[in-house]
Amino acid sequence: MMYAKPTFYFRLLVLSLIINEIIARVEFTNIKCMTLDKDFAEFEYCTLKAINRTYKYASGKFKLFKLPITKAKVNFGLFKRYNGYKPFLYNQTIDVCYFFNHQKSNPVAKYLFDIIRGTTNVNHSCPYNHDIIVDKISTEVVNHHTTRVLSVPDGDYMLETRWILNDKPSAVIQIYLTLV
Repeated sequence: MMYAKPTFYFRLLVLSLIINEIIARVEFTNIKCMTLDKDFAEFEYCTLKAINRTYKYASGKFKLFKLPITKAKVNFGLFKRYNGYKPFLYNQTIDVCYFFNHQKSNPVAKYLFDIIRGTTNVNHSCPYNHDIIVDKISTEVVNHHTTRVLSVPDGDYMLETRWILNDKPSAVIQIYLTLV
């Protein structure tokens, strides 16, 4: 018995699925970390490192000089590049201490926290008696969340977070990435 050869359209469909799998990629392009009160805290490091052409990761350590941290808020905004970075979808402020006890109360914050969950030591409620570390958040994790969990359109993006610790503006972190 002879099998029919795959048709041109079937081959085209398979090829397009393979190309979509390859093309849907996130790439870190830059990271900026700014300390707003150097007497209160300072970044020990804030780096973006490329191991090879396909594997990049971001890391940072925020040294806290006045402990404990009993109040923590973060404002996060997503920006898309259209002739400059313009607000895109979200700009929210959350109480971090409340969030860790009630993660289902804010699905957007939970989505963003799930991206860094396995690489940070900020995984409990207040008080914080230690430095804040995010160690080796890879493009693969971000790629999974931006293409599989929640499909994000192609483009250049910036995620900006503003940290307010013990009622003092403490840090601004800007992560730039491209989704192709």
